[in-house]
Amino acid sequence: MAPLSRGRELLAAAVGYALASAAPVTPQLLPRATPCPGWDLARLLDHVSESMAVVHEALVTGGTGRRPGPPGYPGPAPGPVVRLREHATRLLGACGPAGAAGRPVSIAGRELTASLVAVAGAIELTVHGWDISVGCGACRPVPPGLAVILLPVAQLLIPPDTRPGLFADPVQLAGPAGAGDQLVAFLGRHPRPPGSAG
Repeated sequence: MAPLSRGRELLAAAVGYALASAAPVTPQLLPRATPCPGWDLARLLDHVSESMAVVHEALVTGGTGRRPGPPGYPGPAPGPVVRLREHATRLLGACGPAGAAGRPVSIAGRELTASLVAVAGAIELTVHGWDISVGCGACRPVPPGLAVILLPVAQLLIPPDTRPGLFADPVQLAGPAGAGDQLVAFLGRHPRPPGSAG
């Protein structure tokens, strides 16, 4: 599958989208609700940072559960946006040419390719980048070029039996929609949530 050979490129694009979505975050916005049930913006940002750390670890070490705990900070820990940027910088460093796309990566007892891990990470970071933008009140659309590639891959990687606990059921769209809205809807979100600027 062609997108898998571009896994790191797609992951880098998804990281960029998530960072751009988080750019408007201020401390005042952190308690705001997001499309992730029960998660405010602060919790979502922490989750995205952790997701970036896990994908980084998998790509760099060939598996998960091998990294030491988070680094200590002299003084108060940075806020969620600063942590997100730090993890994004590390992950973008791993998106370069290091390692073969077909290199095996062990996650939860399964062996995947590094490229498949990168594509799965791109899907996760793209949808959560969209969630962050909604939490900020912006509802930034998923970049069309990214969505067109990720949509068919998401449909293959996320069959109905794997959705519980990860994604809500797909949202039915009324009428034609672009690839970004289709991707968001497939991952259980309403592309035009009430009260959004989109």
